[in-house]
Amino acid sequence: MEVMSPEYIQALGADIRRERIERARRQQPGDKFLDALKLFDFACSWTKAGIRSQFPEADEEEVSRILRERLEQQRRRDEPQWKPGCMLLP
Repeated sequence: MEVMSPEYIQALGADIRRERIERARRQQPGDKFLDALKLFDFACSWTKAGIRSQFPEADEEEVSRILRERLEQQRRRDEPQWKPGCMLLP
């Protein structure tokens, strides 16, 4: 069995990334939006699985509540700490 060199693997990875970028650029905006929704749904499913593992006694309603709480925490972390146009110093 032939072993692939690190250089070959790196070049192959670069080719794959380039092809994925080109494919995304050719996509229609509506298709990109649907892909984003599917990715978000997948991420929520994965996160819910982690919540169920962390809290095995939680029912589906509790799992959904924890997920919403975590999404809200993430939204707050992503929100800028200052708004454009506001003075930083008095």
